[in-house]
Amino acid sequence: MRPPEIRRASRFWWRVPLMAAYGFIGVVHLATPDAFLPIMPDWVPEPRRVVIVTGLCELAGVLGLAWAPARRWAGIGLALYAVCVFPANLKHAFEGITVPGLPDSWWYHAPRLAFQPVFVWWALYAAGIIDWPWRARSGR
Repeated sequence: MRPPEIRRASRFWWRVPLMAAYGFIGVVHLATPDAFLPIMPDWVPEPRRVVIVTGLCELAGVLGLAWAPARRWAGIGLALYAVCVFPANLKHAFEGITVPGLPDSWWYHAPRLAFQPVFVWWALYAAGIIDWPWRARSGR
């Protein structure tokens, strides 16, 4: 395999678990939107509707990652999504809000908060928008 083919195969294996994670949590957002209401920041208008829309966005991102013509837009959308939900993750962590089914300790919250930028990178890499850190170096 030549480097572009290897990179293309690599992106596929990065996409699969990302799609599984966003697919699962998207379904959870739609099935139990009220469970997420306590972690919604007070400044978010119509929080229940926002939770439902986020679930739909996650599922749309999964479909977009699966369909090559939409892949770049899906990667951008999921990266922006990861940035937009960060305030809810912060509220959840710092206000000690209990959400059924989720751990309620810093052993859960610290890695989750630290991992948020990784989700941004992951969406962009899996969609073929960025190559970092595996891009080919020119002149070597």
